[in-house]
Amino acid sequence: MKNPSFVLQKQDEVTYEDRPIPSLTNSPHDVLIQPKWTGICGSDVHYWTHGRIGHFIVEAPMVLGHESAGVVKAVGSSVKSLKVGDRVAMEPGIPCRRCVRCKEGKYNLCPDMKFAATPPYDGTLAGYYQLPEDLAYKLPEGMSLEEGALIEPTAVAVHITRAAGVKHGDSVVVFGAGPVGLLCCAVAKAYGASTIVTVDVNKERMEFARKYAATHTFSSERVSAEENAERLRRECGLPNGADVVVDASGAEPCVQMGIQVLRVGGTYIQGGMGKPDITFPIVAMCTKELNVKGSFRYGPGDYQTAVELVASKRISVKELVTKKVKFAEAEQAFEDVKNGRGIKILIEGPDVSE
Repeated sequence: MKNPSFVLQKQDEVTYEDRPIPSLTNSPHDVLIQPKWTGICGSDVHYWTHGRIGHFIVEAPMVLGHESAGVVKAVGSSVKSLKVGDRVAMEPGIPCRRCVRCKEGKYNLCPDMKFAATPPYDGTLAGYYQLPEDLAYKLPEGMSLEEGALIEPTAVAVHITRAAGVKHGDSVVVFGAGPVGLLCCAVAKAYGASTIVTVDVNKERMEFARKYAATHTFSSERVSAEENAERLRRECGLPNGADVVVDASGAEPCVQMGIQVLRVGGTYIQGGMGKPDITFPIVAMCTKELNVKGSFRYGPGDYQTAVELVASKRISVKELVTKKVKFAEAEQAFEDVKNGRGIKILIEGPDVSE
């Protein structure tokens, strides 16, 4: 195979197949990258098991993967910032750069975004992948390609933390101890948060969170959101409530509890996606005059900030890697993620020289 690719044919069916190697002939500002490590995201698994996420529907075979880092193998004639052999983190969404949202600095909201492994666009689990040079971020010396693959979820956490305006001394409660939730804790800590509470039902992940970046952990009970919020404030030393709440779970009880646990005038960020419609505590939101925001992917500066946070060791991502597997084991790795085994699994390759 010249360009071996891991392809979702349709719901519940994946195959390995050879795809054409992308050409830079008509793309002078693009680079051709050989992905070396790719992390598995929940959205990849969701497309595999459900065939869709909202209005994004898998209607034709699609290469999976979007959390990748690799090595530059060729550069377009107008490329100035990169050269063959450079190791790069790959930002997987290509905006149009011309619409109102792009021009106002919110390119993550571009209606014509071409995002890897989001139908109908192919992802990065392939021998070669093409990107504009400004979406390939050179990794500093001493930073591994495995760490580079984790820049994508780190950039999501950076975007969330920036949207929340987390600052020195803030108290932050994060619902969900998956990769993004854990990274939100790490970024909040790097930004100076003094109290960081992780809320989850998985005891192993909460134990990990406490060792990783959280100062407190909390497990909710089958009582009302108000009662759980009151107990969290009491047990975690937040008598007036938290300054910031991040929901990285998408679970309705977490959303409801998150609004209740905030202080007056606090900030709530929705980072996780769940059911399309939920029951929402609108009275508490209004009477506490909360700042309530959604957060989607990442925007200008988030990827570079993520690279710098990891390179400077202000946050560490190595601990999140539970397992590393070969390209030929990709399907089993997806099965492991589906069944909640581990935090982050990385897929190596493919090795196009074989």
